[in-house]
Amino acid sequence: MEVIFVLIGISLILAVTFLILFIRAMKGGQYDDTYTPSVRILFDNKKKSETSKPTTKSK
Repeated sequence: MEVIFVLIGISLILAVTFLILFIRAMKGGQYDDTYTPSVRILFDNKKKSETSKPTTKSK
């Protein structure tokens, strides 16, 4: 029974630690990326090859 209390305590300490680290990263601007969204649209679609023509057989 004592092991459960120890594990709950450790898990609460870990949860609070990760919460503090997450809040600190958000306030520090780690996830602020202003460059990528403006350039992402340029790389979404690949150009189709102009030399490839549909192959159809007519009889």
